[in-house]
Amino acid sequence: MHEAEKKLNRVVLKPKREKPLLNSHMWIFSGAVASLPEFNDGSILPVYSSDEKLLGSAYFNKRSSIIGRMVAFGDVDPIVAIKANLAHAVKCRSQLFAKEHCNGYRLINGEGDSLPGLVVDRYDDVLVMQIGTLGMEKLKPLLIEWFVEHLTPLAIYEKSNLPTRKEEGLPPSATLLYGADVSVVDIIESGLKFSVDIPKGQKTGFFFDQREMRKIVQAKAHGKRVLNCFSYTGGFSIYALAGGASHVDSVDISESAIALAEQNAAINGFGSSQCSFYSADVFEFLRDRKLNYDLVILDPPAFAKKQKDVVAACRGYKEINRLAMKNMPKGSLLLTCSCSFHVDSDLFQKVVFQAAVEAGRTVRIIGHHTLACDHPINICHPEGEYLKSLLLYLQ
Repeated sequence: MHEAEKKLNRVVLKPKREKPLLNSHMWIFSGAVASLPEFNDGSILPVYSSDEKLLGSAYFNKRSSIIGRMVAFGDVDPIVAIKANLAHAVKCRSQLFAKEHCNGYRLINGEGDSLPGLVVDRYDDVLVMQIGTLGMEKLKPLLIEWFVEHLTPLAIYEKSNLPTRKEEGLPPSATLLYGADVSVVDIIESGLKFSVDIPKGQKTGFFFDQREMRKIVQAKAHGKRVLNCFSYTGGFSIYALAGGASHVDSVDISESAIALAEQNAAINGFGSSQCSFYSADVFEFLRDRKLNYDLVILDPPAFAKKQKDVVAACRGYKEINRLAMKNMPKGSLLLTCSCSFHVDSDLFQKVVFQAAVEAGRTVRIIGHHTLACDHPINICHPEGEYLKSLLLYLQ
């Protein structure tokens, strides 16, 4: 390509708007762009500062307020950088987990692994891919080829149902991309067994991001009566039982999730004398009974999927925490969580404080969220942090 053509085929930022990229931040907002070439949405383009310095390469989509997402910095070829970042992510996980003790984990964590728009979870020999952007969607053939060559998976599924896809001009997608049609996969996490229904499960099928908090529950559960709300397929419940809980009740509105939670208890050797399962609305369950539990877990799905949902989400978080605190006994523990990106840690703590005031309870924070190591946050891109947890002692 001649120099004149290169100049035509580049994105140029406005003056003094290059600093985030010089600090390896991965997002370019539309307001930072001075000029764009003619291009098809999803294309990878070189990015220059206003003084003609090459900053790197990003894929672009004019539909999105985050118009560009960096895939390479400096003069590194973007495809070479993408493949290198895939290899770095896989190597990192191989150092974190021993297969005989844990063969289910997050393999690729978006910006945390310098691969914006891409999440991949590993379920033993099955990979589940979640793509949130048009630029990464166009790279899907390359991704599949790389995973097949380097990991030889039994199957690769796609479960892309993120809200960002609509803004990117993409429909939801759930399909088998490669290999055998294996819908239910058995995995091991921290030596415990779980069956994961990939096509029917939420997100990619299992929530690896709460692994460390499940371990904390396991450590605190001995001899306690435990209530796991929004239990999904019983992750916290199984860990509590493994920790010696005297009894665990699991509540989720999904009958299929409750059925799988009951199955997960059984395959780990826990019977009906140790655990009970309820398909019910958690708000109604908390409202309708006295909570005679020593440890209660509130781990709801995201109440705020968009910025405009924050006010309603905070009402929801306050209500479930108020109901729990109001009806829990003195000296009990409450683990309360939020996975809503748009509700940050400070706001979440204020909401929980308001719930405590309205419930008339004196509450102490005795623990905060511990990040799961397979969900790395790029230190240059702190927006990757979304999950909050507070471990509370109710006086």
